[in-house]
Amino acid sequence: MSMNVGSSGDDDEPISTINTTPLVDVMMVLLIIFLITVPVVRNSVPLQLPKERNEVRETKPENITISVDINDRIYWNELQMKTTDALIDRLKKVAVLTPQPEVQIRGDANGRYAGVGRVIYACQRAGISKIAFITEPPARQVL
Repeated sequence: MSMNVGSSGDDDEPISTINTTPLVDVMMVLLIIFLITVPVVRNSVPLQLPKERNEVRETKPENITISVDINDRIYWNELQMKTTDALIDRLKKVAVLTPQPEVQIRGDANGRYAGVGRVIYACQRAGISKIAFITEPPARQVL
């Protein structure tokens, strides 16, 4: 029995593939170095930085709350308005303010829509552009 240990006669051909083993070794070493040094650099000195909020300093006028009860009576905050014209006159005085205040309407759930409609119409005639409705959220259902 004999064994052929050497190769056949074509040993002089150049190798056309790239040896990537050294490249992978260098990348692994760099990865390990970065994983070790990044937490040290990030938390080198323990500090408690100051907390700051940016708030726009704008003077806002008071919101106007107009309530309409079940009998269609109109209230400016706690003051009952005798007529719709009195409400319009008072709203016109407020409509010229800069910035214009927001009118918040609170209507009784059992009341008619006519009273709230009169307030909206009065706001429109006075030139009020910001109108909001105040409601109560429904009770949460516990399962």
